[in-house]
Order: sequence, then C-alpha cells, then structure tokens
Amino acid sequence: MSSSHKAFISSGSGKSSKSQILKAGGRALVPWYREYQLGKCAGKVPEGRAIAVTAFIVSVIRFAGLFIKNEYILLFFGVIQIMAAIINVAYSIQVYSGLIDVYNVRKRWLWLWIFAEPIPALIWGFSNNYQPSWKAGEFRDNAVSHVQGTEITDMGEGLTVNLIKREVPDGFFHKKELLKDIHMNIKPGRLVMLRDIYKEYDKMKFECGFVPQSDLIRGKDTVLHTLMDYATMRLPSDFTLQDRKDRVEEALKIFGLAPVQNSMVSQLSGGQRKRLSIAMEFLSNPSMLILDEPDSGVDGVMAKELFRQMRKVADTGRIVIAITHTPDRVVDMFDDVIILAKDSNRTGRLAFYGTVDKCRKFFDKERMEEVVKTINRPEEGGDGRADEFIIKYAQEVQHV
Repeated sequence: MSSSHKAFISSGSGKSSKSQILKAGGRALVPWYREYQLGKCAGKVPEGRAIAVTAFIVSVIRFAGLFIKNEYILLFFGVIQIMAAIINVAYSIQVYSGLIDVYNVRKRWLWLWIFAEPIPALIWGFSNNYQPSWKAGEFRDNAVSHVQGTEITDMGEGLTVNLIKREVPDGFFHKKELLKDIHMNIKPGRLVMLRDIYKEYDKMKFECGFVPQSDLIRGKDTVLHTLMDYATMRLPSDFTLQDRKDRVEEALKIFGLAPVQNSMVSQLSGGQRKRLSIAMEFLSNPSMLILDEPDSGVDGVMAKELFRQMRKVADTGRIVIAITHTPDRVVDMFDDVIILAKDSNRTGRLAFYGTVDKCRKFFDKERMEEVVKTINRPEEGGDGRADEFIIKYAQEVQHV
C-alpha cells in the first residue's frame, strides 16, 4: 500500500473568551432561547430544551387566541396551553435545582426561582457574592476536558488519523461530541484490535472494506456463486470474467473456503459464514479491512482460526482493524491495541494505542478484559478510571 490516508476534523473557531462571554450574555435577551441557555448553565441541556419549546408553544397559542373567535378551537388551544405550562414548570424546577447545585447555595432559593425567576437571576448575575463552584458541561474537577492529544505527523504510508473533534446534532440548539483527540498512525501489515475518518473521506472510502457484525448473505446460493456475484458488483467494469474468477479463487484459498465452494451458504458453519463475509470484502482489494465483532457467535477454536486468516491478510501488507468484546482469547495474534474510552463528558477519547505488551504495562493488567473493566464507568460494571488513563496516555505521547 503505497498511498497514505488521513482523517482530519476542524477543531472550531479561535474566538477570544471575552467575545464568547458577551455572545452568551446576549443570548439571554433572545425569547425562548434564553430558557435553553439557563438549562445549559445548570447542566440540564435536555430540560432547558424542553422549557424553550413549551414556552414557545404557550406564546404562540396566546398570540393566536387574539384572532380566533371559535370557542371550540379556543378550548382546544387552552387545553394544549395548560399541558405545555405544566411540562414547562416541571422541567423548570429541575433546571433551578441544577443551578442551585452549580452555585452551591441553600435549597430555599428554589422557591424564589419558581415564583419570581427574574429576582434570583439578577442577584446571581450581578453580585460577586454568588459564583458558580464548577462549570456545567465540564463536570466538577474534570481535568480531562482540558487534555488534548498530540497531532501525528504524516508518516507517508499506512493510515494517519488526526481526528480533533466529531460532533452530531443533538436536538435543538445543541451538538453532542462523539469523538475527540484521536491521533495515531497505523502502518501497513498490522493487525489491530479496537475496543468498543473526513476531509479526505471520498478518496479513502474505496480503500476500505467493512464487514458488519450481522451479514446479509443469501442462504440459497453457493459459496462460489455468492463470491462471483459480489465480484461483479464490486470490481471495476474493465475486469474480465477471467479476472473475476482469479480474484475469487484467491479469496477462496486465503480464507480456506475452497473445499466448500459448491456448498450452499445455509449449510456453512458459523465460522465459515464469517470467513465468507470477510472474503467478499477482500475481493475489492482494499488497503484496510475493518471488522465489527467478527468473532461474535463463534467458539474459541473458531475465533482463533478466523483471526489466523486475518493474520494472513495483514501479512499481505494490508491494515486489518477488528472490533471485539472478547479480546483475551485472540489478543496474542494482534500487533497493536486501540483502547477508546468515554471521558466524564461521555465523549469517546483515546486511552491507549500501542503493542499488546505495552498495553498490559500501561494499565498494569495482564488480561484485556481487566483493562476494559478499569476504564468502564461504574454503572457499566467498571472502575470508572477512564479519565485517569486518557490523561496519562496524552501526557506520555506529548513527552515522546
């Protein structure tokens, strides 16, 4: 694989803190949007969004009532207005409670917020005696929010990933960070394990093969027929029939499917069916194969045999990345391990990337499943130490 592939995401604007504060303060004057801003300050974004929507509904109904004369329509609108007002009050109480927590004041303030919202808002906003004890959205004492990874220099080969931030819309007025500061370089010929790609995506997508966890293969076709049909769809139109046959024969040989090439797909074992799914993606000669839990639903013996085939594919100079939730039974077949973890903000971060032996030393754990338990959140049955290792890994990379 001679070409290099890169993935980049813009990290956003570099406006000064002062301009951001003035902008945020100005938003408090915008009707309905200010309710959302209040929820954001309280660390109650969904509740603030609900308040904004219900406040808008109530305002629209009141305005429409000035022009509607039909008493039945007015009654219908009145019912909707009452329902929206009840929802608004319920969510407002949650937001006010969140503000009390952020400002670390007595609970009695809640009554003033409920019955005379402008008064506590003005007092807290202009008096130096009331300051937030922590910043909502970054969580208390959350050092990991300020940790940034070190961008990786393009090595000229393999896969260079510099993903600064990946966001998706999350309802009205809000975006959710899915991934942040993912930086690494994967060399050709590496078999990489991934635990549970953007400006140049158009160039990159044809170099990737993706094998999903669940296949959509027709059970009433033979293995050979399945591969030939897929080769017709995936290979360039200038490929001759003999070219397609040669590519299919190569895939049959590499994945050990030649003995069952005339068997019906429905007659294959679980491991054979997995290998067929991978062989189909292999036909297009991708530079990188990504497999989503290829060993799910198969026993340990089949899993090891499957990853032996993946080892052969990696040895041809391709990058093979496999996502697995049962890492220990096959981990010694891998060159490298990628550990992704959710930080305190529930954003996916890079907690480790390196060889299997270095991973064990880094986490001071012998088994990969112990590593997973260490970084998982308490509600997921883990120890909740993700932030600790995200910071540790970022610091180690910065000092290399």
